[in-house]
Amino acid sequence: MIKNYIKIAWRNLLKSKGYSALNIGGLAVGMAVAMLIGLWVYSELSFDKYHQNYNSITQVMQHANFNGEIKTQKANPALMASELRAKYGSDFKYVVQASWTEDHLITVDNKSVIKTGMYFEPDAPEMFTLEMIKGARSGLKDPYSIMLSASTAEAIFGNDNPINKTIKLDRFVDLKVTGVYKDLPDNTTFKGIKIMMPWDLWLIRNPWVKDLNPAWGSNQSLTFVQLADNVDVANVSTRIKNVKLDNLGKEDGAAKWVVFLHPMSKWNLYSEFKNGVNTGGNIQYVWLFGIIGIFVLTLACINFMNLSTARSEKRAKEVGIRKTVGSLRSQIIKQFFAESYLVVLLAFILCLVLVALLLPVFNDVAGKKIEIAWTSPVFWTSSIAFILVTGLVSGSYPALYLSSFQPLKVLKGTFRVGKFASVPRKVLVTLQFTVSVMLIIGTIVVYQQIQHAKNRPVGYMRQGLVNLNFEPEIKEHYEAVRSELKKLGAIEEMAASQSPLTQVWNSAGGYDWEGKDPNLSVDFPTNAMSYEFGKTAAWKVIKGRDFSREFATDSAGFVINESAARFLGFKDAIGKKLKWDGKTYTIIGVVNDIMQESPFYPVRPSVYHLGNYDNMTNLIVKLNPQKSVAQQLLLIEQVWKKYTSGISLRYKFVDDQFEGKFKAEERIGKLALYFAVLAIFISCLGLFGMASFVAEQRTKEIGIRKVLGAGVGNVWRLLSSEFFALVLISCFIATPIAWYYLQNWLIKYDYRISISWEVFAAAAIIALVITVLTVSFQAIKAALANPIKSLRSE
Repeated sequence: MIKNYIKIAWRNLLKSKGYSALNIGGLAVGMAVAMLIGLWVYSELSFDKYHQNYNSITQVMQHANFNGEIKTQKANPALMASELRAKYGSDFKYVVQASWTEDHLITVDNKSVIKTGMYFEPDAPEMFTLEMIKGARSGLKDPYSIMLSASTAEAIFGNDNPINKTIKLDRFVDLKVTGVYKDLPDNTTFKGIKIMMPWDLWLIRNPWVKDLNPAWGSNQSLTFVQLADNVDVANVSTRIKNVKLDNLGKEDGAAKWVVFLHPMSKWNLYSEFKNGVNTGGNIQYVWLFGIIGIFVLTLACINFMNLSTARSEKRAKEVGIRKTVGSLRSQIIKQFFAESYLVVLLAFILCLVLVALLLPVFNDVAGKKIEIAWTSPVFWTSSIAFILVTGLVSGSYPALYLSSFQPLKVLKGTFRVGKFASVPRKVLVTLQFTVSVMLIIGTIVVYQQIQHAKNRPVGYMRQGLVNLNFEPEIKEHYEAVRSELKKLGAIEEMAASQSPLTQVWNSAGGYDWEGKDPNLSVDFPTNAMSYEFGKTAAWKVIKGRDFSREFATDSAGFVINESAARFLGFKDAIGKKLKWDGKTYTIIGVVNDIMQESPFYPVRPSVYHLGNYDNMTNLIVKLNPQKSVAQQLLLIEQVWKKYTSGISLRYKFVDDQFEGKFKAEERIGKLALYFAVLAIFISCLGLFGMASFVAEQRTKEIGIRKVLGAGVGNVWRLLSSEFFALVLISCFIATPIAWYYLQNWLIKYDYRISISWEVFAAAAIIALVITVLTVSFQAIKAALANPIKSLRSE
């Protein structure tokens, strides 16, 4: 019986090749979109699950009341790990202190590579369950050891065994390779970590940490812990919340520090905090794209249902004869479900081909390295469930509707589908375009928000600025290097700084000034720099003056930004005193706000001061606009190698670093655009099929109208007006829904657009134009047909 159902279903597909192609193609595209989104959602939901201790690993974080608002940060004092082990050791299996990620130069003989790495305490490889290829997880116990990822080991040593071989790190120290671990997968927090070094070595390389006073008042490292068995994360967070306050003096504790644990299961999806409350994170995009995937697949299923029921008159006699010769309704339902599942199966095969072809492009846009797990039982089990559900959804309505025809009316020729038979189809078409219009509106708003932030004044001249690593040899010969580069015409100016222009690497509290509220704790981005920083970046001095070599007193001077001047409450800040770090500084200048952090949030009150080159890690140069960039970089590298014994120049364009701030939003915008285009494509396939059916159904009517004098325009309006009405209804439904959800998305940005009516008008126009293009082909084709052919049977 099943074989017979399939055979009949196959014959019906071949009999109506155009209809079948529309159904299979539309379903395949919808299934491909759903599968791509499903793979992306799975990647997000399985983030960090590579680590076997996923459910018990947490990160130590802190809330603090700064500038009248609760801020949340990952940075901790370097003493945090030892304190937790000493006082709360029974709550943890492992406590690990770690550094931030940083690029390092690795040299072996004459070969050099730059790799991203972190410093960890010895228990880190065991806690994060690294998969060792060579060596053991205990490889970080020696302060002068290093562990390499498999790709790094291959890049440096080829096929040779790297264990116990020596490499030079940052031309500073020789380290022995003690382990090689399998590269961490893309969907982990530590995916880019290619080398791991001992925490003790970090302390050796940063002796200033031991001299911090108070040591608990500075935050410079990360802390990770693994909970002991049967220990509740909330209870431990409650117990350790005052661990920092207990070690701070009364004045230093004014920020009301609260230490808490953030589970690994929330690092990726729930990473955002606002005023001390977790407000979500990537989880909103998981929900968003998950819903889009369901909608797009639903659109494809709607096409199947619409076209199947639209062809009801052609299948009516078949159903009538089947019932007359004894077929039960259940058998007819099974027949139509067989056709549905055959279409879905063929669509799924085409879907796999589309996904395999589109996955590289999708990965590039989504910033992922997703692969189809061809050998995974989970993948194929999910695929079978996917086929069954899609077949059931797309085939249920046609099967129930077509099997309900009464054979007597059908065979007597008195069967009519009824004036309300098209209502469900119209509802489904309206639903299709409602989703499509919502996606169009969403894509436009995301694009506008990104452009709004990109057009925001940054406070400095980005063009021609390049960030360079401040190598130790350059620090020793800074003035000579600067002078030589200017003499060669390679640069206009050069400056050193503690933080690059596009980031804040250091912020500080402990500021005091006349009129300050004694209960107010502050935290200002604080950047140490050389005299020429302002000139190099071309910031604008609003009041007072910039740092100058002509004034020896500038070593005790501050330049502040406009936000700081407002926050301090000075009508005229020039000449006012600020106490910081046991010293008194005089404000000599106020500059415009420089956007160093997120372009979507306000610029924080910031302080700039002169500092020693030893505490600076960044150089910024202003290239000479009279020469080509390649020529200038070549000249800079020649001078660089002269002073650094041949080390290659490492540089990043400030423009590129600024653009990187928009990656997450641009990625969401591109994905929304692609999904919107595919949703519209699927809707258009359905609309094209429906227009074709309507034109075919009204062939004789069109012929009579043409004989009576109707022109092409009259016939076009006759066939198109119904679809225009449906699309307009879709626009009216989509507008308030899209506005509501987009307002909720925008509210997380302090610097944001207001959604204007033009967005909804543009979306409606786009939808109507698409409808015109889709329907017009069939309408004009019908209008141009010879009426003699359509009427000769009458």
